[in-house]
Order: sequence, then structure tokens, then C-alpha cells
Amino acid sequence: MVTNRQPEGQNLRMTRQRKVILEEVRRLADHPSAEEVYEGVRKQLPRVSLGTVYRNLEILSELGEIQKLELGGTLKRFDWNTKKHYHIRCINCDRVDDAPMGFMDHVENALDDTSGYQIMGHRLEFLGLCPECLEKAIERRSLGPNPDVSPSDSSKSLDDPKVPEASSR
Repeated sequence: MVTNRQPEGQNLRMTRQRKVILEEVRRLADHPSAEEVYEGVRKQLPRVSLGTVYRNLEILSELGEIQKLELGGTLKRFDWNTKKHYHIRCINCDRVDDAPMGFMDHVENALDDTSGYQIMGHRLEFLGLCPECLEKAIERRSLGPNPDVSPSDSSKSLDDPKVPEASSR
């Protein structure tokens, strides 16, 4: 039986589809999900499938053209910035931003020297409320309780995040 499919890892050239997908990740520049990339790519390639976008995002990640983010949120996201850096994720809306701090290589070196493990890397994700969600939470708090929401339901609303109490540190 003859098959036209190439062995895994040998179809890594920059196809037109792959180029359009890469350009869309770079254009969005805000850690898009595969679905967000797909919506943008469809404007240029109307017949592209979501599966094709997913496969090509994985390949672009393997090629080092983009970074696949495996964060604690519900969506797998992608980053055009392939340099080592950290992220901040909003626990309310799942927005992801780059953390404004340098990568800490010394953490890996310290563990490598003292743990007996050969450290291959590390991930660090900061969690919090993004500026928009924090502003909404503060506004809701200053307006008082919402008469349309029962007390037991108010803590479950994703659109009404709770403002964390100030830390005493």
C-alpha cells in the first residue's frame, strides 16, 4: 500500500497556510487561543479547518516560531514571543499578559546544583485580576449589593469578580 503522507517531522516547510497562521498569531500579539487564530485565518483562507489551524500551531511551536502556552486557564494559548518569559493570567476572564520581569535562570541553576535532578526548565504563572476585571469588581463593590442577584449566587458570577482583600504584607 502506497501512502502520500510523509513521516512525522518531515513536513516542516513553511507552507502558505502555515505562513498565514504565523502572521495571524503575530498580528493578534495577545496570546490568542487556536479558535481566535482560526477566526482571523478564515478571512484569508475561508476553506481552512479548525483542525488544520491546530495542527499547524503545533508544528509552528515545534519549529520554534511560536510558543505554546500551557497555563492553568481553560484555553491553550499561543505566543509569538519565543524568548523565555513569564505570564500573568486573569482568574476571571482568562486574559493573559506578559509579566514585566526578567526570566530567572538562577532558579534552575540553584535547583540543578542542590536537588540531584537535571533541571530542564520551569514555568511560572502569576494569577490575579486584570485591570478591567478589577475595575468592574471595585465598581460593583462601591454600588453595593445587586438586588437582582441572590447572596448565594453573587460569588459565582464570572462578570462580577470579588475584589481580594488587601494583604497585610
